[in-house]
Amino acid sequence: MRLATLDDGSRDGTLVVVHPNGRRLLPARAIAPTLQAALDDWPRVRPALEALAATLRERDPNDGEPLEPERLLAPLPRAYEWIDGSAFLHHVRLARQARGAEVPSTLATDPLVYQGGSGVLLAPRAPLVLGDPAWGLDFEAEIAVVLADTPRGTRAAAAGGYVRLLMLANDVTYRNLVPAELAKGFGFLCSKPATAFSPFAITPDELGTAWRDGRVHLRIRTYRGSELQGDPDAGEGMHFSFYDLIAHITQTRALTAGTILGSGTVSNVDAARGVACLAEKRMREQLEHGEMRTPFLRAGERVRIEMIGPSSQNLFGSIEQEVV
Repeated sequence: MRLATLDDGSRDGTLVVVHPNGRRLLPARAIAPTLQAALDDWPRVRPALEALAATLRERDPNDGEPLEPERLLAPLPRAYEWIDGSAFLHHVRLARQARGAEVPSTLATDPLVYQGGSGVLLAPRAPLVLGDPAWGLDFEAEIAVVLADTPRGTRAAAAGGYVRLLMLANDVTYRNLVPAELAKGFGFLCSKPATAFSPFAITPDELGTAWRDGRVHLRIRTYRGSELQGDPDAGEGMHFSFYDLIAHITQTRALTAGTILGSGTVSNVDAARGVACLAEKRMREQLEHGEMRTPFLRAGERVRIEMIGPSSQNLFGSIEQEVV
């Protein structure tokens, strides 16, 4: 099942179900007005949403309302929590090298996470604000899961039962603001503006066998303009699974329905798979050529992030953003 949020002029939009072809939709407001409302009452609401999705799927392909991507908000335009991990250790190592920082001694045993701003989450077509070009605007292509009410002390072996939906994310970063901010010893804030999410949030069953062991075993593609920057496998190299991350972040707290948890930037050791962020590309250039040659994003450029399934289906729709 694919779900999306249509911009109706209200703060949280209207929940809709989306046809597998990504081109048609049906409003679901009679079942749940918003995605958050659906998540709050998921055991009761899910069967009705699935029935509506089946109705749309089984109709003539021209039935339903046309889906206009520019009218979609993030599936959750605001969320109770946005927690981002860094489960791809190759990315951690390269990103730390790029800013001259040491890798933690517990890198392979204790997941890195930070809590980001969740009051404003960007639509898939929302502009990327450059701000000061000296800040070093970068994209970061990630997978994210949306959680149910998840109790404190959830173990990794039980964590799969709390994953409701999956999305793609562009965890935008101002790279040149990171070192000074982290040097204060109190974490990211200004270096992490609002995150953008894919048009569709999908249930795990939509991924078939590609969703296993708490990982998505498919490639995530990132384009800068028309140039493919990379298509790393989102399962390969994910040292900590989503289940591991859930166990880590619930050690001392419970999580509420609608909490979003990110994987961190997808990254593979194989250089042929390219990159999902510019910081990695610049660090590889530094190691190979002795200098960073690729500039960060500039006004007028476009970024596209998507994941194509085995049947050539654009599973989550595309995040497509212009730098302004």
